[in-house]
Amino acid sequence: MVTALTSWTADPVSLLVLVLLGGWYGRSVRRHGHWPRARVIAFYAAGLGVYAIATLSSIGVYADTLFFMRAAQIILLLMVVPLGLALGAPFTLLRDTGPGWLVSPLRSLLHGPFGKVIAFPATASALLIATPWLLYFTDWYPTVLRNGVVDELTRLALLLIGLVYFWSRLQLDPVPRRFHHLVSVWITLAEVVCDAALGLTLWFSGHIVAESYYQALGRTWGPDLRLDQTFGAGVLWIVGDLAGLPFLGALVNRMTKEDAKQAKEIDRVLDEREEAGEDSTRPWWESDPTLSERFRRG
Repeated sequence: MVTALTSWTADPVSLLVLVLLGGWYGRSVRRHGHWPRARVIAFYAAGLGVYAIATLSSIGVYADTLFFMRAAQIILLLMVVPLGLALGAPFTLLRDTGPGWLVSPLRSLLHGPFGKVIAFPATASALLIATPWLLYFTDWYPTVLRNGVVDELTRLALLLIGLVYFWSRLQLDPVPRRFHHLVSVWITLAEVVCDAALGLTLWFSGHIVAESYYQALGRTWGPDLRLDQTFGAGVLWIVGDLAGLPFLGALVNRMTKEDAKQAKEIDRVLDEREEAGEDSTRPWWESDPTLSERFRRG
């Protein structure tokens, strides 16, 4: 057990992702000069830090051996890491500091028809919800276990799908069309049911996912195949729901800030009207040209 918890692996693709993303973000923050510290912490700690844990720690070491370790990796790459990256507002940072030859086509892509489709709440949610179901209940999952290239591509796909989801829902970065954050709150609550459905299906299903693969490993330690899948189902269900809590917190924080900003703007407009000599306490009908003229004639 101690070895399982302290084992690490040097996965080349994961190390490359960490170096490239971490190096780019740090260099861009220095170039920007006034980037919020909270965004930096979110990007590096909740984003790249959790990515390293999901791919290089014991989770990455035993992802091909234990079902519940692979489940933990999937939920971290799909739900936790992308949230941390999105909270770092990478697209805004790229827009402010990136070269024009890269920023211009990226802006056209994200704000064009393609961006409008993937950023639509129903599309982003469908991608996030459908991906684990397709992974576990098609040949995709056994292929991931047997093929290293498919494994690496799947990890990157999970990361990208999650990033699209949180980019479109948090709206911290520029998006093609903005939706009220209450829409995201209600959608998130509905998604909790889908997370539970996946976990419960794997938990109580009589079918062992990728059974032939796991049996061929001849593993004589740890939980048996049935218990291993039960643990994995619990990870997908519980961790998936827990991962939604910081997202809801971020949404509430965004709503609070935007409401405060709108209230400040309203106060500014009212102050300008008052300074201009407008009486904000006059009844509305006195400001209406037709009715005010009628009252004067009366």
